[in-house]
Amino acid sequence: MVRHQEPVPARPGGGPPRPGPVRTCVGCRSRVTEAELLRVVFADGAAVPDPRRRMPGRGAWVHPDPGCLAKAEKRRAFPRALRVQGTVDVAGLWSEITRIAGDVGTGSSRSVVKDRKQVDPS
Repeated sequence: MVRHQEPVPARPGGGPPRPGPVRTCVGCRSRVTEAELLRVVFADGAAVPDPRRRMPGRGAWVHPDPGCLAKAEKRRAFPRALRVQGTVDVAGLWSEITRIAGDVGTGSSRSVVKDRKQVDPS
């Protein structure tokens, strides 16, 4: 008699594998995939956005949402997460996040529709 072993789940508790590395937002403290967050590094005394995730140094992660950035600033999370002494200037980060948040809300599906090939409905 041949016995077949059952496959062992890759993660404790089973379930499908996660779609990528998981990071914690320093603002709202929720754990999500790194694709949903913006990486921030400390450069020249300020918190600098690193959208390509290529800059050297320790990084902190935050949702590209003004609410999460305000929470992180209120909690003084950036100096702690980036392991720097004193305060961290986040003015450049504010402008980048408000730009990103503005781009998300202004998107239109019409631009996609206009590039499609038109089909005669008759």
